[in-house]
Amino acid sequence: MATFEPVRKSAIAEEISARLLSLIQEKQLKPGDKLPPERELAATMQVSRPSLREALRALSMMNVVEIRQGDGTYVTSLEPDLLVEHLDFVISLDDSTIHHLFEVRRLLETGIAQLAAQRANDDQIAELEALFHQSVDCRDDAVAFLQVDLAMHDLMAEATGNPLLRRVMASMSRMGLASRSRTGASQSVRDRTVTDHQAIVAAIKAHDPELAAEAMLNHLNHVEQSLDGA
Repeated sequence: MATFEPVRKSAIAEEISARLLSLIQEKQLKPGDKLPPERELAATMQVSRPSLREALRALSMMNVVEIRQGDGTYVTSLEPDLLVEHLDFVISLDDSTIHHLFEVRRLLETGIAQLAAQRANDDQIAELEALFHQSVDCRDDAVAFLQVDLAMHDLMAEATGNPLLRRVMASMSRMGLASRSRTGASQSVRDRTVTDHQAIVAAIKAHDPELAAEAMLNHLNHVEQSLDGA
């Protein structure tokens, strides 16, 4: 059973949230677990019920817990896609956040390209080439092109052989879906992306990590630059 230790008297809702998150990280609270009733939990943690409610609302907005009216509060499934779901909307509203996202993508996806160039097997390279040719064929269809684009980036993450990287990449793709849709609506951006993808695929096929990272960096820079004119 989870141990709900007292919180310092000066603590605010953020510290209550942090304490509950720690219990989840330590596996004392697991997906699907029901938290104690509000009165009991507040007494155990020695916090006020309003502060506890504020903390639980914050965790609910993060999709860490689900508050069921008349039933109680439960830990969610904690699936990565669920945890980043609310960020999609935030990123779509704030252009500065989109640029922060691209900063993260540059750090993450250049590394993915490097590892893919080192580790991709023949089947993965063949599949990557097939997806590239598919993107050429559907470059006039914004919706179809976006799906192929996402599949290519997912396959590169898979080719690293690191399942955690693939899950992180999937979450990043989900967060960036709004910006991808904006830029992908432009024919000129899709044409530029085809050229960029060709360079990335060629570098991975050649098993050249440095060239793959450089090609990926160029691609992400091109896409980010296109946002200002989207």
